[in-house]
Amino acid sequence: MAHTGPPGILASVRAALLESFGREATVLEVPDPVPADDGVVVAVEATGLCRSDWHAWAGHDPGVVLPHVPGHELAGTVTAVGRDVSRWRPGARVTVPFVCGCGVCPVCLAGDAQVCPAQEQPGFTHWGSFAELVALRYADTNLVALPDDLSASAAASLGCRFATSYRALVARARTTASEWVCVVGCGGVGLSAVMVARSLGARVVAVDLHADALDLALRLGAEQVVDASRVDDVPAAVVALTDGGAHVSVDAVGSPTTCADAVLALRRRGRHVQVGLLPGVLGNPPVPMERVIAYELDLFGSHGMAATDYPGLLDLVRAGRLRPDLLVTRTVGLAEGAVELARMDVAQTAGITVVDPRR
Repeated sequence: MAHTGPPGILASVRAALLESFGREATVLEVPDPVPADDGVVVAVEATGLCRSDWHAWAGHDPGVVLPHVPGHELAGTVTAVGRDVSRWRPGARVTVPFVCGCGVCPVCLAGDAQVCPAQEQPGFTHWGSFAELVALRYADTNLVALPDDLSASAAASLGCRFATSYRALVARARTTASEWVCVVGCGGVGLSAVMVARSLGARVVAVDLHADALDLALRLGAEQVVDASRVDDVPAAVVALTDGGAHVSVDAVGSPTTCADAVLALRRRGRHVQVGLLPGVLGNPPVPMERVIAYELDLFGSHGMAATDYPGLLDLVRAGRLRPDLLVTRTVGLAEGAVELARMDVAQTAGITVVDPRR
């Protein structure tokens, strides 16, 4: 079955197409993408299943227009380039930040493409990577070359979860060795934060509701864990384990409870980084600002990472201090990925599930 697309484009590419929010996407043939003048087309070899994709699937993102192909965390090979692209040629193995800055505005020129006002995001502002091919804009600004020895499944997580965690802990919180980092939520981004914090020499206490996620956090470097399903006061437990509270906290879930727990787990003059989305559908949940004021806490938002900041992250990977491959626990095909996407809010799977669109 072919889905009708833009005129003049042959329908020949398999993709998971979302035609109604909150309903399972269907694997169909969709229009074969062509590159914009400043863009490329990438043959997707791996794309992560991320909670942000679930928010798009559920209709929480007002920028998503149906019909839609989700997916924003990808790795693959360039197959076609636009006429204005100078840095890339077909055959290059690449990943890309999930925020693609325009590269020419004052924000991008200052090195902050991750908050570009003209940004595009695969899987959100346009069709994404739950497909055999994906078109990406602003290629010269955003594509990141992959090391030859890094698998596509491991590299896919560098587009969102590891990049987001790395920037949150390094550029935003400025985490230093021996500091305590409290990571609330041990899904893909939370476990990435555990691994990044350990690679920086920090000490980690991980918080989650699920024993298998906490077990994996321990294997990946967490020094302490808190099972939120068994503890009445999560912040008090973290404070006790860290001798006064964490220096840095990360909410990797994005709920009223996890945000508040992460903030209240900090010691005086601590730094909190909000990574998990707190969408308006949750009622714009409050943050415990009385504690923020009394303890003089710093609150940071973190929204991905610009391509210019990838060298530091890749240096950790090349040195073996950061092993994104250890976080990939399952690889599925497009059809199974569509099923898994619809179940993300209720099914708990430790680690990262990767979709291989060629399957």
